Formats: sequence, structure tokens, C-alpha cells
Amino acid sequence: MRKVRDWTSPLVRLAKRHRDPVVVQALRSTTAATIAYVIALRLSPEPAPLTAPLTALLVVQVTLYSTLTTGIRRVNSVVAGVLVAIAFSLLVGLTWWSLALVILAALAVGHLVRVDEFVPEVAISAMLVLGVTAVGSTASARVEETLIGAVVGLGCNLLLAPPVWTEQAGASIEGLARRVRQLMLRLGEEAAGHPPVERAAERLHEARRLDHDISEVDASLRQAEDSLRLNPRVREGLLHRVVLRTGLDTLEICTVVLRVLARTFTDLTKRRAPEPMFSPQAGALVQELLCEIADTVVSFAVLVTSDVSVNAEEAESRLAAQLRQTSATRDKAARLLLEEAQRDTGQWQLYGAVLTEVDRIIDEMDTEHRSRRLLEELDRYTRAQRERSPRLTRLGDRLGAPVRQRRNREGVARRSVREGRGPTTARSCEGGEQA
Repeated sequence: MRKVRDWTSPLVRLAKRHRDPVVVQALRSTTAATIAYVIALRLSPEPAPLTAPLTALLVVQVTLYSTLTTGIRRVNSVVAGVLVAIAFSLLVGLTWWSLALVILAALAVGHLVRVDEFVPEVAISAMLVLGVTAVGSTASARVEETLIGAVVGLGCNLLLAPPVWTEQAGASIEGLARRVRQLMLRLGEEAAGHPPVERAAERLHEARRLDHDISEVDASLRQAEDSLRLNPRVREGLLHRVVLRTGLDTLEICTVVLRVLARTFTDLTKRRAPEPMFSPQAGALVQELLCEIADTVVSFAVLVTSDVSVNAEEAESRLAAQLRQTSATRDKAARLLLEEAQRDTGQWQLYGAVLTEVDRIIDEMDTEHRSRRLLEELDRYTRAQRERSPRLTRLGDRLGAPVRQRRNREGVARRSVREGRGPTTARSCEGGEQA
């Protein structure tokens, strides 16, 4: 049996790697660039039409949504650069001052046509076209090659359906929750002990460094959100994006509150030195409370990223039970901290701050609070969509769609809280059209 596992382990690793964003991007870009070059050899008058594979290479992205938006902006940037070069070639030749004027004009035109990050591409296209003698034929050939590369890049992502990256985003969210849990456990150990001021300050710096982790998770989630847009394999794509985004927002709020809690512990350590932060009984109960909250944070992340399956139901039941237990422990800790504040009246504000910060974290993970937040975000996205497409909105109003859509949103949002969240894998996202 061990030999079989050893023999199949490379295949398992290869199967996992085929969904890696870097591997998918490399394979899709290579395929698109090669096909674009072969087509351009037959259609372009240039002996080496490298503009076509270059455009295809730059157009193809990991997600279909980013490919479409990137392709349109790139074609606009190249065409704008060619037109600028043609206009200057009719008036002046290639000199140092004409090159400077072409670059300046191309950069200005790039901002006017709103090609965003492809503004330098306008100047590059203008310089390449201006630098040749047969400006007319070269310009038309470059535009033709650019269109070939863009069409091939878009076609590759339509035929080779990009994966749905919610699984990677979910893993990032769970990883963030587990890092928050580890820090909470360390804070709990220090609450029950007698840490020096330097160690308490070190925990505060660890809490501040979690901001960097949130930025990385946010980048992964943005990629997942793009993969859900315009993806025919995804149904209720808006709901999936909102569920993941609100889940990360909740964890971010918990992280901010945890940083404040670490600061409160640091202040308590300084003010009560050389005494411990809490009495032995209160410190042990605060440690128990933070351990329970730490486990609840992980359960919340698992619930947010779970499939609509038995796993999601188990995660929901576990989270509800942990929240009840945490609330009971919080009430016990409140009584002991009240006694602590009565004995040491100078620190009553800090003892009260500990309870306030704990209450905020518990409230953020409450299922009813999350249900309201989901409904609010879905309504906000819907209002924004109605403002962007007023004609479609008026047509939907005539057909009676708003009432039906609102009822569907409310039912789906409540069901997502009850069942966990939306599908997070490509398998569970198949079989419907995108919302």
C-alpha cells in the first residue's frame, strides 16, 4: 500500500498544480500567443508579425472578466498610438524633438481615451510605427495584428474556460482566521500569567502585522470575484461574491478589535507592573474566554467558505454552539472583572475595555448580524446596478421583476446563512447561469 501511495503521490501533486493560477496563466498565455502568431503569418503582410502574439500574451488573463476588460483597453491603446504616429508622420520625420512630441502626445491621448494601465502602450505603439519608413502599410499591419492577437486571446479564454478561484480565496480566508486564532491563544496565555511589558508590546506588534495578511487575502479574493463575473459555469455569482467579501470584512473588523485588545493588555501590563494583569481566577477565565473566541473565529471562517452540503450544516451548528458557550463564559468573566475593577478602581476603564472588545468580536460573528449584512450588501449592489443600467431597470419594472428579484435575494441570503455560504468549488458552481 505504501508503494502505491508513493507512486501516485506525484500524480496527485500534478493534479493540484494544474489549478495553480501561475500554471494556468502560463499555459493559456503560451497557447494564445502561438495561435495568434500562426494566424498572423497568413493574414499579415509583415514577415514576422510579432505584434499579434504580443497582444495575445498581454490580453489573456486568469479570469474571463479581466480578459474582456483588458482586451478592450489594449486594443484601444494600440489603435490610439498608431493614429498619433500617422498624424505626426504626415508633418515631420523621426528626430529627437519629434520623438519627444510623439511620446508626449501619445501619453496625453492615452489618458483621454481612458486605457488605464495601458497608457505607456499608446506611446510604444506610436514610436514603433513612427520609426519605419512605410508608415501607412506598417500602421495598418500593426492594427491588424493587434486585432488578431486580441481576438485570439479572448477566444482562448472563452473556449478554455478559466477556473473559479473561490477555493483559493476560501483557503486564504481560513488561513487568516487561523493566524488570528494563534494570536488570541497567546494573548490568553499571557492574561493567565505574568508577562513582562516587552512581551505584551510584542503581541501588539503581531496584531498590527495582521494588516499585511489582510491585504494578501484581499488580493486573492479580488481574483475570485473576477472569476465569478461573466462566468457561464457560475450561478448566483453576485451572492457568492457578497458572501466572501462580507466574510472577509467581518474578519478584518475582528482583527482591528484584536489589535485594540492587544493594546489594552499592553496598557494593563504597564499600569499594574510588577503585579499581573488579572487575579489568578480572573486571568484563567479570560484565557478560557479568548480560547473560545479563537475557536469561534475559525468556525466562522469555515462556515463562510463551506459548500452547501453537510459540511456547511456542521459548521453552522458548531458555530452556534460555540457562540452560546462563549456568551456564557463572557458573562462569568464580566462578574469577575467587575470585582477586579472594584478592588483596583484606577484600572476600571481598561477592564471595561476588555469586555467591550470581546463583545464586538462576538457580535460581528453572530448569524443574525451576518444575515442583515448580506441583505444590505445585496440591496446596495442591486441599487448600483439599477443606476448603471436605467433602461434595463425600466424594462424590468414593466415586467414586474423587482419584486421577484427582491424576494429571491432575501430567500437566497437567508438560505446562505442557514446552509453556510454559496458554492466554493467549480464542481458546485456548474449547472446554471450567472446572477
